[in-house]
Amino acid sequence: MSGTGVEVGAQSARSRAIAVLRLRSRALAVALLPAAAAVVLLAGGTTGHIVGPSWDVVRWIVTVLAVLVLLVAAGVALVVARARPALSPTVAIAEESAPDLYRLVRDLADRLDVPAPSAIALTPDCDSWLEDRTHPAHGPPAKERDTAGAAKGAADTVRGARAPQGVPSTAPVLVIGSPFLWWMRVGELRAVLAPVVAGTGPSAHPDIAAARRFVRGLDAAVAVASAPGRGPVVRTVLGGIGWIARLLLRNCRVHAAEMERGVAAAAAERAQTVDYGVRIVAQEQVGLAYAGWDRLLTRVALPAWRMGRWPSRLDAGVVSALTELSRRDRLAEGFASRLGERPACDLLEEPGSVDEAASLLAARLFHGGPAETGQDWAPVAWQEYPDEVVDRKWRMDAARLHRVLDSLGVGHHPADPTAPDPEGPTLARVLDHLTSPAATVGGYGVVAAPEAAAYEEFTAPEVTVHGAYGDAEEAPDTHEAYGAEAHDESPSGILAAGLSAELAREEAAAPARPAPAGQGPDEALWDDGALPLFPLQPPRTGRELLADHVTAMVCCAAVDTAGAAPGLDWLDGPALLVDGERAADLAPRVLRLVEHGDPSPLQDWLPRLGVRQEKPVRLV
Repeated sequence: MSGTGVEVGAQSARSRAIAVLRLRSRALAVALLPAAAAVVLLAGGTTGHIVGPSWDVVRWIVTVLAVLVLLVAAGVALVVARARPALSPTVAIAEESAPDLYRLVRDLADRLDVPAPSAIALTPDCDSWLEDRTHPAHGPPAKERDTAGAAKGAADTVRGARAPQGVPSTAPVLVIGSPFLWWMRVGELRAVLAPVVAGTGPSAHPDIAAARRFVRGLDAAVAVASAPGRGPVVRTVLGGIGWIARLLLRNCRVHAAEMERGVAAAAAERAQTVDYGVRIVAQEQVGLAYAGWDRLLTRVALPAWRMGRWPSRLDAGVVSALTELSRRDRLAEGFASRLGERPACDLLEEPGSVDEAASLLAARLFHGGPAETGQDWAPVAWQEYPDEVVDRKWRMDAARLHRVLDSLGVGHHPADPTAPDPEGPTLARVLDHLTSPAATVGGYGVVAAPEAAAYEEFTAPEVTVHGAYGDAEEAPDTHEAYGAEAHDESPSGILAAGLSAELAREEAAAPARPAPAGQGPDEALWDDGALPLFPLQPPRTGRELLADHVTAMVCCAAVDTAGAAPGLDWLDGPALLVDGERAADLAPRVLRLVEHGDPSPLQDWLPRLGVRQEKPVRLV
């Protein structure tokens, strides 16, 4: 260990912390200055040294000003002291549920000669850090439960991990990315955590700790001042307090950032000689875990969340996803051979319960799902995923596609446009519409003739859909909302607009999610209006929705008429299995049809699989 490097980083952090504290002292001096002047003037009047009518006026003005400034300073100080700093959403890990993990962290702290973290928590992300939770508002609740001890406690994890009751420790909490525990081996996890745990050393310095508390208090005060739902008087008072807090934050921002850089540099230097060779390899695993985790969330978990199901073993799934990646990608060759070593999740007494809690928290953060399970929000195991998610998703999308076609009058008898299509929900009906010739109808330009009457319904200024995460809402101009798609008057453009409008109506009609029982003001962050905190994907366009629905219809026809089956691809999500193999060439053929109106690639592909387009499919 290079003592000089550690000392340089620590000294830099301490000097910056002192600069932050000096700013706090200067602010206090400014607040006390009018009071000091008032004391001098009052003392001068009492002793007869400062007398006269003019001095009496000055004395009263300064005294009133001093009282007002002291009241403002007291208000700012009270809000900064009482405001609850933000907590990272985590799953609390009690020592009884992970004694080996706590032992590993304490041994690592002893090797680094730094204080051990006061507690350990997990976050559904590929990152690790130290978090100070010594604020009184972060104390344990009256009824503390180990959220990792049972699956029913998973919903409680959204309120953040807390240190065990009765442990008045000032050491920060160690937050570990849950995918690391399942993908990394024990030695790799120790190497990755070494520079993080080493940060408890500089954090224990009184000046650094005080500076951090001051900055976090200012940040929390800004959040309190910005909270909605206040009366006009309270809003005005808090607005002034927020302005002062922002001013102080701006002035100490550079010093606070440099202080954290110094702490990080000192921690990294201290951890140099601890498992240095293993840490180089482990850093490669960090990047690989991040790629696999992102792919698992966006391709596998997101479709399930949209269906009202949340995969209950996301962390175990990342191992399968990364194993599949190592099989496909030459850059990842050899990584799967590590699976024979002891995984870090073995350090947990009940890894399944912890995985379930982290999976529910991930759904809460990245999708905005409810905090508790229910009839419309249920866990799903990986072995049930193809039937519960993939097949159900395809059939729901196919049903929505045919509802829109019914609204457009596609395939209806001319004498009764409102009657159902006599041929039923067939793939041929969809393909015939997308490849039908166009005709000029009235003022709508080039529009497929059977759909001209319904075109106005889907291009009227009603609603616009904001993807999986937004709300349906009023749109003053559908052309502006849909962009170029609103001007696309081809059969596929009309169908895409219809699907977007249908999805918007479904989202608007969805019942509001009830707030979790026992939720207090401190949990305002978890209101449904603030979630998801980290949306995974931008809003989907009408063309993307159309491609998804046409793909779903093709898959339903393949399952019902050609003996195919729904499946799960760990890197790409829902997959169509033909003779046990994934049909990877379907997506480009559908895109060719939707975007270019060319059905030839898809029409050549369907007979090879034995798909019968004229047969009705089963819908939900």
